[in-house]
Amino acid sequence: MKGLRVLVVEDQAPIALQLEDMLVESECEVVGPASRVGQALRLLSDNTVDAAVLDLNVAGELVYPVADALEARGLPYVFATGYDPSDVAGRYGHHRVLQKPFSRRVFLQAIRDTIRQD
Repeated sequence: MKGLRVLVVEDQAPIALQLEDMLVESECEVVGPASRVGQALRLLSDNTVDAAVLDLNVAGELVYPVADALEARGLPYVFATGYDPSDVAGRYGHHRVLQKPFSRRVFLQAIRDTIRQD
């Protein structure tokens, strides 16, 4: 995963920092983290991104516009959320959903699997 540029969209600072730490320890480059959907869309348009980790609900707004932008670019992503996986809207349901809390091992394996699928 060395050099992989991962957009992190998470509105809770402690969780965003944990995700960032796990990615950096795996030699990834973190884009963000973004704590708002608009901020995530700007980061996505202004930066090269290889993959993304998306919280489902970001400051009260569903993250689907970011997922749509990623889909349009053919970029892989996973959802990392406190919601039940069944809460992810149907058209996004084929993406991996990690239910918080999750371990470092589970998180990094989900990123690897997602990259390999795309």
